[in-house]
Amino acid sequence: MTEAPREAREQQPSTRERIQQTAIALFSEHGYERTSLREIAEQLGVTKAALYYHFKTKEDIAASFFDSYAEDVDRICEWGDSRPRDLETRTELLRRYADVIRSHVPVLRFMQYNQAALTHLDRMSVFRMRIRRLHALLTEPTDPLIHRLRAWDALTTLYSNWITYPRGDDSEEDLREASLQISIGMIESNHAEKSTS
Repeated sequence: MTEAPREAREQQPSTRERIQQTAIALFSEHGYERTSLREIAEQLGVTKAALYYHFKTKEDIAASFFDSYAEDVDRICEWGDSRPRDLETRTELLRRYADVIRSHVPVLRFMQYNQAALTHLDRMSVFRMRIRRLHALLTEPTDPLIHRLRAWDALTTLYSNWITYPRGDDSEEDLREASLQISIGMIESNHAEKSTS
């Protein structure tokens, strides 16, 4: 038996990642509540026992999505904590958050459209906590309400435009760039108003 070259093996998703990818596709297609572990195992071509090795329940799979997102946002926040709180840092925070959203689009769409089913997982609080942490890096506690709201809107614009905006002929990249420009414009407005006051 010939093994795949090392580079090809390294690029292949792990079993755990394959389970997550398959689960998110089935959750999106059939809904979280209507998808069973058996269906996930069948789609993967593995036994339920093999699936149980990685995830004991469907809830464990869903929780793993949030954990991955949270880790990525935490990395951005750690970077932001180590930088000056200036326009350049805040602009880069938005760029990095847009990249996190891009890498988690299926999960964020799943979360958006299955909120009722996910309330018992207490993972929505993970999402909200991360947004609040990012928001704190885009504002100062003494900022006027309008600046704090603009910073909040900058974050939610990136998320909501990418996840819920009706798709037309626009590419994902065009949508990302336009949303990012809008978000950066909000932060630049805050900065400009602070500079003139």
